[in-house]
Parts: sequence; structure tokens; C-alpha cells
Amino acid sequence: MKKIIIIAAIAALIAAYFVFDLGTYLTLDGIKQVAAEASGFYAENPALVLAAFFLIYVAVTAASLPGAAIMTLAAGALFGLVTGTILVSFASTLGATLAFLASRYVLQDTMESRFGERLKGINEGLERDGAFYLFTVRMIPYIPFFVVNLVFGLTRIKTVTFALVSQVGMLLGTIVYVNAGTRLAEVNNPGDLLSPALLASFLLLALVPWIAKGIIGWIKARKVYAGYTRPKSFDRNLIVIGAGSAGLVSSLIAATVKAKVTLVEAGDMGGDCLNTGCVPSKALIKSAKVAATMRHADKYGIAPHEPHVPFKQTIARVMDVIKTIEPHDSVERYTGLGVDVIKGYAKLIDPWTVEIALNEGGTQRLTARSVVIATGAEPVVPPIEGIEASGYLTSETMWQGLGDFDAPPGRVAVLGGGPIGCEISQALARLGSDVTQVEMADRVLGREDEDVSELAKASLEGSGVTVLTGHKAVRVADGVLFAEAGGESRAIPFDALIVAVGRKARLTGFGLEELGVETDRTMVTDEFLATKFPNIYAAGDVAGPYQFTHTASHQAWFASVNALFGQFKRFKADYRVIPAVTFLDPEVARVGINETEAVEQGIAYDVTRYDLDDLDRAITESETAGFVKVLTPPGKDTILGATIVGAHAGELLAEYVLAMKYKIGLNKILGTIHSYPTMAEANKFAAGNWKKANKPEGLLVWVERFFNWQRG
Repeated sequence: MKKIIIIAAIAALIAAYFVFDLGTYLTLDGIKQVAAEASGFYAENPALVLAAFFLIYVAVTAASLPGAAIMTLAAGALFGLVTGTILVSFASTLGATLAFLASRYVLQDTMESRFGERLKGINEGLERDGAFYLFTVRMIPYIPFFVVNLVFGLTRIKTVTFALVSQVGMLLGTIVYVNAGTRLAEVNNPGDLLSPALLASFLLLALVPWIAKGIIGWIKARKVYAGYTRPKSFDRNLIVIGAGSAGLVSSLIAATVKAKVTLVEAGDMGGDCLNTGCVPSKALIKSAKVAATMRHADKYGIAPHEPHVPFKQTIARVMDVIKTIEPHDSVERYTGLGVDVIKGYAKLIDPWTVEIALNEGGTQRLTARSVVIATGAEPVVPPIEGIEASGYLTSETMWQGLGDFDAPPGRVAVLGGGPIGCEISQALARLGSDVTQVEMADRVLGREDEDVSELAKASLEGSGVTVLTGHKAVRVADGVLFAEAGGESRAIPFDALIVAVGRKARLTGFGLEELGVETDRTMVTDEFLATKFPNIYAAGDVAGPYQFTHTASHQAWFASVNALFGQFKRFKADYRVIPAVTFLDPEVARVGINETEAVEQGIAYDVTRYDLDDLDRAITESETAGFVKVLTPPGKDTILGATIVGAHAGELLAEYVLAMKYKIGLNKILGTIHSYPTMAEANKFAAGNWKKANKPEGLLVWVERFFNWQRG
């Protein structure tokens, strides 16, 4: 019954608004008319007019009717700045609280059951920042007044807190709007619109968002930096910790815009990608592909030959590739570009001070306005019994460990069925090792669609890898890995054990714990890549959510630009179009969502597929394994995601990355000329298959009749 009464009261207010055409008074012309008619009556009956206005304002805001901003202007026109501000401040708070309570009492249970996940973010913000979260929202004039009332009524914030914070949070906007109303009352002819006082009032209205932003930033800074003393001057504009992809790009951007920047790196310049990851693995994969081509040369009408693999020379080539690329990321190059490079271990002492334990001995302290943490990631080693004494290798130690073998290691056990595990397993098998790959999940490349996983497994097995999915590694002893599946144990002897089950962010040893910088597998950042300290940013693997070199470079732009120019403008990191490639043979490349993710997210989609065994260039290359698969909304050519499995899939994917970035649909890809014969034609033919599946059947019936009529 109480709910019915509340709903009836709100309905009555809304009905009165329309029946009595109250909206005509809630306009600028209406304000002028009311101000002119009521000025005399107000002089004689101030208490009555104030009370009536107060109640009307409360009713309008409580019922979430349009017009609160206009009534605030009216308060300035009728009552002046001081009285109008006091009146509106309390009336708006009371009305907002009544709307808040109505929303909570009538809608909360229903809305939580239906939209609980969407409200989760707001409740998390309240839990994290408390009343300040509401204060921040109240200070942003772009968010409609009534929306805040209704939405926060669905949260768990206390009513008293809501009322008090709303009173304070709305005060600045109230003062500015009431002041503008006092000036509007002075407008009697068009020329008055150009008066300095009125122009200043409207300028102040335009500046409210900036003023509010400044106030919020000042309060946040006071709160987060409490207990720290900010230096009066700084040695650097920016200090970057870590010289991997993210760190190199961040420091380069800072130097390019003439900021004074220091890059700190304890190990090798270039990070994991150059020294232990992307570069050496791709060099080994190429050598392995050559060996496989020799072994299966009969595919090309040439007598096959079992290759002799002098393994030390193979690994030496890998190291030579690293050495050739090293100058691109060297200290000398970056010093020449204007970056101050220091070799040592960096640790944050306070939000602005970094202490560096120099590799050559001693320490150095530097202060900076901003810091970018780009410390990368490291291999995960699972807690398996006996693994620490097994002499296992990871992506970081593998190249040195494999370099000790004169020939390819005879027996290799690889833990992990992700991209790294699959790439290394296939490469070593092609070079002559007997490789057994152990994956706990029921398929390899578990983030991809099942058809992709099946093709990847078939490719691994075709290269000689024994793939054991659904097997859990439980123990290592005396050169044997024991894995269990279905209650049965399997012994896997090895000469080399490679752990490739994933990577984790490097978070310890940099002072984050002492400063209270929040971490949860990665550094916790906002959408601008800032930590809880607005001057400390993170980029690359340490920030997540992706562990790709190209994503690290992408994030570095946002982190460095926000760190250097954030007081003027900050940019949200853009993760809409992130490509990924697994360098198996055939390669697996993807951008956007796949079928598995579309189902998980409840996204309706159509699938268009083109198989490479139909492509002329693939046939000439004897590289017909694979396909192009594109997801689109039903009946539309917008690309939701694309997966390519095949030779040069990583290069072929670039067309879809560009298309998704700039919202180019399949129709335009179909209308683009592709050279013949190339692998890239697969993208055009996939678009053609979409066109065939979406041709206008009804229209074609009439077109056929037209042509029949033409023939007589």
C-alpha cells in the first residue's frame, strides 16, 4: 500500500505538470513573466512566496520533472544571489532526497534483480571512495540531476550521507546558476545580452565543469598524498622504470616533446621481447620451419631430406638475431634521442622520489613530477612437487639452457598449452626433439574457438609433438615428469623440462607495497592508466590486461602523455581493437571477439567462413590448411571479430584490424582491389561469402522478373 501511495503521489505531480501546463513557466520567457508579476507581491508577502517556491521546487525535483535548472535561474531572478542560493540549496537537497527514497523504496529490489551487474560498478565505487564518489558525481554538471537521484537510490549508500553530500556537492553549481538568474532579470532588450556582467555569468556557467574538476582533483590529491611532502622542485619531468617495449616508448615520447626524462633499467635494454621472448622465439621458429620444409620437400616436387641440426649453431643464430636488433633498443640510441638512461634497480621512496641502486655500485636519488612503471612480467612456475630441483627452463632461461646441448635435446617435456607452449613445442619437435606437451585443460589454445584449437592440435601432432590434454602435472623426480588424467598416472622422461604455463606481472621490489599502491595480479589503474597516485602510471604487462608487446607500446602512449600533460587533458586507454598472433605453423591470428566470447557475452552474431584450400595462392604455396572466420551482427557487415588460421595469418589480420579501428565493413573490403594471386585475397573472398549469404532475395525475385520481361 505504501508503494502504491508513493507511486500515486508521483503520478499526481506529473499529471499536474501537464494538465496545468506548468512547463510554460519553466522557460526563460516564463521566468521573466513570473519575475515581473511576482516582484510586487513578493515585496509584500516574502515568507509566503519563499515558502511556495520552496515547495514547488521540492515537488518538481522529487517527481524528477524537467525544469530544476530553469527554476534555479528563476530563484536568482526573483530573490537575488544570497537568498536564491540558500533557498535552492536546501530545496534541491530535500527534493533530491525524496526522489532518492522513492527510487530506493519502489524500485530497488526489482532493479537489483534485473540490473545487479550494472549497479555493481557504482556500489564498488561507493565502497572504494565512500561519500567522495557521490560528491564527484554531484560536481559533474553533465550528469542530469534527476539521474543521480534515481540511480543512487538503487545503491546501498545511507540516506543521511546522500543528503549531506548532495548539499555540498551541488553548492557550486547552485551558486553559478542562481547568479546567472540574477543577471537574466536585468535583460530588457537585445543589447542587454552583451553586457559584461551577463557575459561573465554565462562564462562562469561554462567554466563550472573545469572548476569542479579542479576542486575534485585538489580534494583527491589532499587525500591520497596525505603524509607525503611534495618537493618544491623536480629533477625530472618523468622517470620511467623498465626498458621493455612500454618503457622505451614512454621515454621516447617524453624526450620527443622535450621533457627531461630518465629511463631506469637493471637488466638488458629491450626487455623480455627482445632478449628472451618474441625475437628469439621467432628466430627459432624460422629455423624449425626450414627444417620441416627440408623434411617434407616432396610437397614441392623436390626430394625430401632429413636435416642435420647442429643445435649450438641454431641457437647461435638466435643469439645473432638478438645482437642485430639490439642497437634499436640500446643505451646509446636512446641517449642520442635525449633520454637519460641509468642502469640499476629503481625503487619508489615516495610518490615523487625514486632511489636507484646503480649496477656499477652506489645509489642515486631523483625526483620527478610523474613516474611510469613498466616493469613487465615474468614466467609463472606452478607449485609442483620436485619442480624446484628439476633444472626446469622458462622463457627467460631457456636460451642459455638449450645452448648447452650439442644436438637438439632428445626428450623435451613442455608444461602448458598456451601460445608460448605451443610455439616452442612445435619448433623443437621440427628440429628433432621428441616433445611431449602437457596441458591441464581439455584443449590447447583454450582462449580460441574449438575449431581453432583442433587445427592447432592437429598441426602440433603433425610436427611430431605428443599432445596430452586433460593431464595435470603432479610431480617431478629424477628426470621424469608425472602427469595424471582420469585417475591414472603417466611418466614422461625428459632431458629438458620447459615451463610455459603463463606469465605474471613483476610487482615486487619497486616500492609499491610500501606506498600502498594497489595490486591484483597486475597494478590496479584507472582508465587513464594512473594508480591511486595521480602522478604514478603503469604500462605494459605490469598493467594488463593483455601481455602483448604491441599492447605495451600502445599503452605507453597513453601513460606518458597523461603523465606529462594530464593537468590539461587526459586520454582513456583504448582497447577496442587488440590483435593477437600465435606463431604456430599455420599461424593463428585474431582481433575482436570470437564465437566463444560472443556466446559468453550474449552477443548475437553471424559467422562467415572462407577456407584456404579454395585460395589460388595457398594452393600454389601448398599452404592450404586454415580458414578466415569473421563475426558480424545478424544482417550487418560490421566486423565484431576476425580469426585467421593459415600461412601469414598475422599479416593477413592487419586488414581487419584497420577495418575495425575505422569502422570499415565487409562491403568495403569486398569493394577493395586485392592483388592476384595473394593470400590477402582470402579476406576479400570471406567478404564475398558474407555478401552471398546476405543478398536481397526478395529484390532479386523482381529483378529476375524484369529480365524475363526484357527478353519478351
